[in-house]
Amino acid sequence: MKDLKNKVAVVTGAGSGIGRALACLLAARGCRLALSDVNEAGLAETVEACGGAEVRAYRLDVSDREAIYAHADQVQADFGQVNLVINNAGVALSASVREMTDDDFKWIMDIDFWGVAHGTRAFLPHLIASGDGHVVNVSSVFGLIGVPKQSAYNAAKFAVRGFTESLRQEMKLENQPVQVSCVHPGGIRTNIANSARMGASENAVAQRKGFDKLAMTTPDKAAEIIIKGILKNESRILVGPDAWGIDAINRLLGSAYQPLVERFSRKNLYI
Repeated sequence: MKDLKNKVAVVTGAGSGIGRALACLLAARGCRLALSDVNEAGLAETVEACGGAEVRAYRLDVSDREAIYAHADQVQADFGQVNLVINNAGVALSASVREMTDDDFKWIMDIDFWGVAHGTRAFLPHLIASGDGHVVNVSSVFGLIGVPKQSAYNAAKFAVRGFTESLRQEMKLENQPVQVSCVHPGGIRTNIANSARMGASENAVAQRKGFDKLAMTTPDKAAEIIIKGILKNESRILVGPDAWGIDAINRLLGSAYQPLVERFSRKNLYI
C-alpha cells in the first residue's frame, strides 16, 4: 500500500488519543474513514476534527464479538470495500497477580486481546477481497518485556504480538494481498492511564503522575510514525524513543533485562 488516497480505513478507539490522531492524519491523506469507539461524544469530536473527509462514525464495543463481526459487514456495505484496519482500541490495568480480580483480568483481555483478534478475523475476508489490504494491530512495549503489576496487560499485549506476527507469515505463505504490522508504542500522552483500573493497594494518583512523567511521545507524533510504518510495510512499528530503547535492550540482553526492570520498578511502582 504505497498510497492512502481513496482507501477505506477502519480505526477502532478513534474517540481520543492515538486513534483520533490517526483518523485526522488518514483524513489528510485522502482516506475514507470508518471510525468507532464506545465514547460517542469523543467520537463526534474526532469526526469534526477530520474536516471535510468522508467519515462514518459507529458506536462499537470491541469486547463484543458479535458486534465486531456485524460492524465489519456494515462497513463493507457502507463503503463497498475495506483496505486498512487499525485495531487500536485498548484499556489499562495496574494490579499485581495476587490482587487483580477475575473480572478485571477478563475485562482487559476481552478488549486488548480479543478485540484485536476478532477485529482482525472479522475484517480479513474484506481485506483480501480488496486486493490491497493492510492489518495494523496495536500492541505495546509491554508486548516486548514483562513489567511488575502489568501481568494482565502484558498477557494481552504479548498475545497481540504473537497473533499478529503469525498472521503476517500466513498472509505471505498463502500469497494473500494483505500486509500485516504490529505496533509497539512506548509512553504516549493519552488518557489511558487516567481511565485505567487499579488494584486495591495501588496508589492511583502516584501511578498516573508517574505515567505522565514517562510519556515521551504525543499522539500526533505516534500517528505519523504509524502511518509511515504502514506505507513502508514494516512488520514491527516502534513508536517513541523509549520503545526503541526497550526493543534494543530486549534484543541485546534477552531475559537478562529483568533485573533492570526490577530496579526501576522498586523505585517507581512499589511506592
